[in-house]
Amino acid sequence: MKSSAELRRDALAIFHAGVRAVDPAEAITRHLRLDRERLQVDEASYDLSTFAGVYVIGAGKAAARMAQAVEEWLGGRLTAGIVNVKYGHATPLRIVGVHEGGHPVPDEAGVRGTEAIIALLRRTGQKDLVLCLLSGGGSALLPCPAEGITLADKQLTTQALMACGARIQEVNAVRKHISRIKGGRLARLASPSTLVSLILSDVVGDDLGSIASGPTAPDTSTFADCLGILKRYGVTDKVPCAVRAYLEQGAGGAKEETPKASDPAFARTQNVIIGSNIQSVRAAKEKADALGYHSLILSSFVEGEAREVAKVHAAIAREVRRTGHPVAAPACVISGGETTVTIRGRGTGGRNQEFALAAAVALDGLAGVVVLSGGTDGTDGPTDAAGALADGQSVSRALAMGLAAEEHLGENDSYRFFHQLGDLLITGPTFTNVMDLRLVLVG
Repeated sequence: MKSSAELRRDALAIFHAGVRAVDPAEAITRHLRLDRERLQVDEASYDLSTFAGVYVIGAGKAAARMAQAVEEWLGGRLTAGIVNVKYGHATPLRIVGVHEGGHPVPDEAGVRGTEAIIALLRRTGQKDLVLCLLSGGGSALLPCPAEGITLADKQLTTQALMACGARIQEVNAVRKHISRIKGGRLARLASPSTLVSLILSDVVGDDLGSIASGPTAPDTSTFADCLGILKRYGVTDKVPCAVRAYLEQGAGGAKEETPKASDPAFARTQNVIIGSNIQSVRAAKEKADALGYHSLILSSFVEGEAREVAKVHAAIAREVRRTGHPVAAPACVISGGETTVTIRGRGTGGRNQEFALAAAVALDGLAGVVVLSGGTDGTDGPTDAAGALADGQSVSRALAMGLAAEEHLGENDSYRFFHQLGDLLITGPTFTNVMDLRLVLVG
């Protein structure tokens, strides 16, 4: 049987293989073709010689890396461009300007970057082509509050929704309805230009209306839906009065709804998913197979409370060890998607670290098992870690150091727990983002 050190080494190799598979530059290369002046984007073809200008806009953790790839493809054909990225996620560009801003809570720098994008779009017209580059993090990095709502109002609303355990689709539905640019409104701002959006998905199911809060896609949610979300999670009184009033006015018909599928702006818009979680999961499986594991993809649609999802993964590990089901050891069970954390304590961590800590508790005493959970973007919550690794001895090792795993879990304090154990997964910015990758290795 492989040692814990060997399992950990393999888990890291498998995780990094999954991240490499969704590199934005490679993703763009799979979907773009340039033959002289003809640009092919999947099934659509654009004659660049017929456009007066070609512009690039975008937002997200991977936006700068995506813009770098577009620059390599189109070079001097580009007229100008601006993308917004998270602090520390900028890359050197020759033509496209880069604005850094706050994530997951938007800040004033993000607002300035968004205003610059809007100003650039005002320069475009019917004879121009606009390439929009979107990836995970785009919701926070395209802050442009609706009239009567301040940035502080949006910040408090975002924090309240993320702390209550709301699904990202629900968080984004509210974000769309208190924004001047999200929920299809960017497509309106770009109209009548031809708009092509290249999208790296960080949303379960790759829903175009949810990725980066769907700035270039029709929106199916409504003001009434948003009020329902606040009520469902008991945060109606926790969001600012201005936000609550704006949503109520919208539900009553006093505010314009987000653009729906019939809106004319979408007649000249092409939205293309260029990368998603399943690609990362499949690449991880290929690497696991190459390392000699019997691998199994559990699902790329995993959602739910991180600690509850962890219990299920731990139960599968015990089943593999005991009966050889659903796959025989040496086994690698892989899942993707994005869990949530309902914050009840005062600790520091993220959904992947909380998953790993809950798994460590559930696996306590089981030999020959290693669990890894990491964000493909290199960031997990408000920390410098992508996630963490755990095994059946994590709890006992921690106890010898005076750390009680259950107490840290109760305080949502997974970061400090794994930091002292030396088991944080630190990658730095990966310049991509397709949600999370979870691995259960049974030796």
